[in-house]
Amino acid sequence: MPSDGGLLLARHGQTDDNLEPVRAQGFRDTPLNETGRRQAQELAERATGLALRSLWTSDLIRAAETAQVVGARIGLEPHPDARLREGNRGDWEGRLFRDIRRTDPDGYAAWMRAGADFRFPGGESLQEHSDRVWACLQEIRARGSLPALVVCHRGSIRAVLCRSDPRGLDAFHEYDVPNTGIVEL
Repeated sequence: MPSDGGLLLARHGQTDDNLEPVRAQGFRDTPLNETGRRQAQELAERATGLALRSLWTSDLIRAAETAQVVGARIGLEPHPDARLREGNRGDWEGRLFRDIRRTDPDGYAAWMRAGADFRFPGGESLQEHSDRVWACLQEIRARGSLPALVVCHRGSIRAVLCRSDPRGLDAFHEYDVPNTGIVEL
C-alpha cells in the first residue's frame, strides 16, 4: 500500500510500437500485444495487495486495456481521462525514432535534451504535457479515493517525476519506467 495513501502510477503493458525499432506513439491508439496482455495480468496480481480505492486510466487503448485487466481482478471500474494520455507527438507519431533521428537530426537532438521548451513538431510541449497530467492527478487526489492506481504512459510518468526534480523537464530522459512498472508519488 502506498505509504501516504496516495497515488501510484503504472505504465501500460507492451505494444508492438514499444519493440525495436521503436515508434513514436503519442496519441496513436495502439493496442497491447500478447506480452502486454500478460504484463497486464501480472500488474493485476501485484495490485491485489495494494488496498486500492480507485482506478484511473488514460483513454488510449493500451492504457485502458491494461486498466480493465487490473480492474477486473481487484473489483474496481477504471475511470478514463484523456488528460492522462501520452504526450502529443504531432508529426512524429507513428514514425520510427531511428528515421526521425536521420531525417530531422536537429529536432531529434532537441528531443534528447528535452526541457520545458521542447515541443514536438505539430504537437505539444513537454511543459504542456506535464501540466495536463499534473492537473488530472491533483483532481484525483482532491476526490479523496486514495490510494489510487493511475494507468498511463511512460512519458506522462516521466513528466510528473520531473516536477520534483531540481533539473525539471531537463531530466525527462533520466527516468525509465518499464511496461507495467509502478511509481509511487
